[in-house]
Amino acid sequence: MGTTNSSISKNSVITDFKEITKMGLSVSVVFSALAGYLLGAETISYTTLILLALGGYFMVGASNAYNQIIERDLDALMDRTKNRPIPAGRMSVNTAFVIATVFAVLGIVTLYNINPKTAMWGAISIFLYTSVYTPLKTKTPLSVFVGALPGAIPFMLGWVAARGEFGIEPGTLFAIQFFWQFPHFWSIGWFLYEDYEKGGFFMLPTGKRDKGTAVQIIMYSVWTILVSIIPVLGFTGDLKLSIVGAVLVFLLGVLMLVFALRLFKQRTVKAAKQLMLSSVFYITMLQIIFVADKFLR
Repeated sequence: MGTTNSSISKNSVITDFKEITKMGLSVSVVFSALAGYLLGAETISYTTLILLALGGYFMVGASNAYNQIIERDLDALMDRTKNRPIPAGRMSVNTAFVIATVFAVLGIVTLYNINPKTAMWGAISIFLYTSVYTPLKTKTPLSVFVGALPGAIPFMLGWVAARGEFGIEPGTLFAIQFFWQFPHFWSIGWFLYEDYEKGGFFMLPTGKRDKGTAVQIIMYSVWTILVSIIPVLGFTGDLKLSIVGAVLVFLLGVLMLVFALRLFKQRTVKAAKQLMLSSVFYITMLQIIFVADKFLR
């Protein structure tokens, strides 16, 4: 029995660690950063890849832990978050704060070992996410706009890690992920509307699940598609996209747009979930296509 209880305790600690750092989200962010690095790298350094993966995970994990500390009372009110480690009482605020702070320091130091600008952008993302976006979530729907800023950093962070400078190329990668986040997070805000309402979060642009919100989702989906295929025109420096690559990205965008139009027509939870899933598929495949296009061109 002692061995069994010990195993359960260890599993619980590991699970809580994954939840406080939001491992799934952190891994997806690291994927974006690595894709950006591969796009920017002239010669691939596996040491830099490892440092970027570790540093990226530390930074995102720190942001998520700080976020859960700040929102612990509100998390306790919502079904999707009430079983998180802090509101459920499995982890103290002090423990979470230590994890967040250690991760933040490790993240900045790790990214600094790539180059100072990478560390700077990583630090900016933590500050914006925890000190600006998080407090605004209960104040205004504009919080989604603010949250899209740190959310768009990972893709371009990889390029900065590869080149050590910010320019039109990482700026374009930033813009792609920036505009993409609006249909993505508004679709989440749509199907979790009642739960967000319990916590007092304002996530939809009009504050309601109405045509106005659906129209804005369509608009940002279109802008996401347009920004994503701009590299085919040759205006984005060393960030290039072949005609074949652009067509594939465009078709992915059309698929996401179809689900956005379906949400406008049906305005149902099911349609919102379908849009959310299509948006995840879009950004993942876009990054794969961009990287494959570079190395196969």
